[in-house]
Amino acid sequence: MTNCAVLTISDTRTTETDTSGKFIKEALEQKGHHLVQYLILKDEPELIVDQIKQLSSQVQVIICNGGTGIAPRDTTYEALEKILEKTLPGFGELFRYLSYQEIGSRAIASRAIAGLYRQTLIFSLPGSTNAVKLGMNQLITPEISHLLKLVR
Repeated sequence: MTNCAVLTISDTRTTETDTSGKFIKEALEQKGHHLVQYLILKDEPELIVDQIKQLSSQVQVIICNGGTGIAPRDTTYEALEKILEKTLPGFGELFRYLSYQEIGSRAIASRAIAGLYRQTLIFSLPGSTNAVKLGMNQLITPEISHLLKLVR
């Protein structure tokens, strides 16, 4: 069983309106993973970094959603870029490729990213529920176990 955390990065979402975070939680639990923490954080880089540092000692996987665009308040990418010790460029590349097939050229605005911080896998997806479903179903849940074996 893999211990996981879900971070929704948003200035406006609540537990009632966070359909993306709910989908991630359900997708993980359906695959037999254990949800240790679910949080909604304001899009503030310091908050994001602090939570990831705290959670990395408790979980093997952290999945973030939101804050990956290019709007002024979208800062998840910058926060993660500072602390990831190894990146998985293929994750962002494949995510944008699959997104392009669904939404066309708007996929270029996505800054989905993944990598490792202290042997914790971190994935960052856009906040859109459709984007979360795409990332979870086609990339993350099929590969979590394999990637964790590689880390160890």
